[in-house]
Amino acid sequence: MTTIEQSTAIEHVDVLVVGAGISGIGAAYHLQERFPDRSFRVLDALPAKGGTWWTHRYPGARSDSDLFTFGYRFKPWRGPSIATAAEILAYLDEVVEENKLGSTISYEHKVTAAQWSSSEARWTVDVTDVATGAESRLTTDFLWMCPGYYKHDQGYTPQWPGIEDYQGVVVHPQTWPEDLDHTGKRVVVIGSGATAATLIPAIAKTAKHVTMLQRSPTFFYARPKTHELATTLRGLDTPEEWTHEILRRAYITEMNELTRMSFEEPEELRTFLIESMRPLLPEGMDIDKHFNPTYRPWQQRIAVLPDGDMFDALKDGSASVVTDTIETFTRDGIKLSSGETLEADIVVTATGFDLSVFGDIAFAVDGKPVDFADTVTWRGMMFTGVPNLVYVFGYFRHSWTLRADMISDVVCRLFGEMSTHGARTVVPALRPEDGDMTLGPWVDPANFNPGYLARSMQLMPKQGDREPWLGLQEHAVEKDDLPGADLDDGSLVYR
Repeated sequence: MTTIEQSTAIEHVDVLVVGAGISGIGAAYHLQERFPDRSFRVLDALPAKGGTWWTHRYPGARSDSDLFTFGYRFKPWRGPSIATAAEILAYLDEVVEENKLGSTISYEHKVTAAQWSSSEARWTVDVTDVATGAESRLTTDFLWMCPGYYKHDQGYTPQWPGIEDYQGVVVHPQTWPEDLDHTGKRVVVIGSGATAATLIPAIAKTAKHVTMLQRSPTFFYARPKTHELATTLRGLDTPEEWTHEILRRAYITEMNELTRMSFEEPEELRTFLIESMRPLLPEGMDIDKHFNPTYRPWQQRIAVLPDGDMFDALKDGSASVVTDTIETFTRDGIKLSSGETLEADIVVTATGFDLSVFGDIAFAVDGKPVDFADTVTWRGMMFTGVPNLVYVFGYFRHSWTLRADMISDVVCRLFGEMSTHGARTVVPALRPEDGDMTLGPWVDPANFNPGYLARSMQLMPKQGDREPWLGLQEHAVEKDDLPGADLDDGSLVYR
């Protein structure tokens, strides 16, 4: 692990990447491959690489999307389609080792502030050593923000009445204690999203019983842990690069179709999802009550169940589902609005997380603090009035990495365009023809509206009603739009 030392001479790098998760490691790879003469560093506040996959240590932690698209396009995935956190971390270790990126990454280095100077055409970045508290500073020509989208230090837990009276253990999956023993215990998991769907089958094997308590239903989709096409291709000794690309295209096509149906044929998709669940659930289960959400399919994330593992736990009786609201916690459990009481030795609050807006870094441009809510996004990655900064925010429906890879392509093209213009600075700016543009939220809630976005949308940049001011588009659109994005249409000002 490298460190940044405080000295009289402030270190300068051409590009600073913030975050050493899947986006940041990908950014480092593309920088090194395409601009070997440029200096860069990667900083991360966590003790090791991986972001989400380092933070989440609860039992059964795994991907919620396939690794052929969640993995990088340049690094074939050789494992099962749905992978554990440990398998994903091992994959990232290989990427770092094979490309000799380790010396460029500094862990436990938290960026706290970034100030842009137009006269110097560079960012000055304040950094805190998480382990020692020592502060340091460096400068960079360009900030490549890859901090992820949620706060890693704590998850979101609602304030329920009576929780202070509860005598059992309350734990959020994001801060799971290593010594927590759930063997033979009565466990209530509050929530029914991807985390709950992952955690429940893992702990149901040894707990006395696990109850999934949900306020409202979630859509679930059971799919094989390993795609049969991958098994076939590997059985034919197909080169891993071919298998990776073929499976990548297969998963993208499948997700594109599900996304299309969610907009154009939502009730048909609802029927498909419910009917695919029906034979996997216990006989007599009230599917409408427990598994038929009121929202449109894909308006919130569809939780993937590899080989239907959570349904197996429901079928064998080691787990159950209750759809109700919490009236109050009691000494021994939870009293529900229906009057029923759930006794629990352990309560797991799988209730989501809080959005982290640009890594919770204090940004300023020429001495004026930046409020990103007052900016308009350029293609969901740059922001009006904020020079030489790109932010990686991946897809909600497709794998995050698909967009991270494409953003890397745009950034590398942008560096070339800056060289062509002889420019040190690039910043998005609304054109005269954009003066009448209608502005909307970062994400249209009619499109996608999970709780973490609803709670923090007012902090995020705005998007417009036309290119290039639209925010997060579907992959089926961006796979064509981003590679052909016009970098010289007047929406980017080069100086």
